[in-house]
Amino acid sequence: MAEAGAHLTSSAALEQPSLFEVLAQESLMEAVRPALRHAVKVLAESNPARFGFLWRRFDELHLLLDLLLQNHFLSHCAASFSENFYGLKRSACGRGLAARPGLSAAARRRSLLLLILVPYLRAKMEATLARQRDEEDFSIRPAPSPGRRLYRAAVAAFPYVSSAWQTWTFCQQLLYVFGRTDTHNPLLWLAGVRLLRLNAADLRDMQAAASSGGSSFLSRAARGVASSLSSSLSLGVFFLQFLDWWFSSDGRGAAESLTALPAPPPPLHLRPPGVADGSCPLCLRPRVNATALSTSGYVFCYRCLYAYVKTNRRCPLTGGPAHLQHLVKIYCPES
Repeated sequence: MAEAGAHLTSSAALEQPSLFEVLAQESLMEAVRPALRHAVKVLAESNPARFGFLWRRFDELHLLLDLLLQNHFLSHCAASFSENFYGLKRSACGRGLAARPGLSAAARRRSLLLLILVPYLRAKMEATLARQRDEEDFSIRPAPSPGRRLYRAAVAAFPYVSSAWQTWTFCQQLLYVFGRTDTHNPLLWLAGVRLLRLNAADLRDMQAAASSGGSSFLSRAARGVASSLSSSLSLGVFFLQFLDWWFSSDGRGAAESLTALPAPPPPLHLRPPGVADGSCPLCLRPRVNATALSTSGYVFCYRCLYAYVKTNRRCPLTGGPAHLQHLVKIYCPES
């Protein structure tokens, strides 16, 4: 009995991934979102009329794509996309029981909910926090209301909640290193699952499931499409990670040094049609508190530009993507 117990212990230790493996698969998905966001931004700037809606609805579109992707891999591989990419799987755990193969329907639903909803809510809260900081920097004070006070309280509490979450995650990882817990992330603990390495039996089961999916033309075509999509996603992830590094703060110096070009001359006709000198293109009246939009270079009234960019997140004239941090106050010597 003791020998059998020692064998099970050593086998479980071999199946449990190291902290570096689990952190690597987490960094994979964390790098995909900003890189994909930059790719969408480039598309929107190249053709605002056709691809501008992708930029304005990026969070919701990313949520939908993430839902489809994670649901597919959880259903067929018992793992998220990044976990399967690194040869890991999810296994449900009971209280005081060993890991059980596969995922139950309840564990799969909890995993899917936590995988897609938590990053989406966090991104929304961070964007809201940044927008509130911009409003405070521009000295904008909306009319007080119960809903507005609740909104400001939630935004003010978010940094403390985020710090508490990061502290919990760090403690969980520390306990995982010393073997005191089976999960390195609170989300896995909340989902009631743990991560294990794929073994030879798992690979044989996946191949058997793929081969037993039917021999008709439609089933073979579906498997071929799924395989091609998986391979394309793998290559696309590496490409998006490269984009994320290339346009990050660390890689920006190399990108600028290699792609540095002379500044293009200003366009010949800067004045929009029907707009007089010194007038705002939005209200068509003389500009008040002149403010430029750094993404396009056009100058507007501050109030007109702020309200338009906050609502539409694009330049009123060019249609290119824009945010409130792109507003630049113009200080004239005579003003």
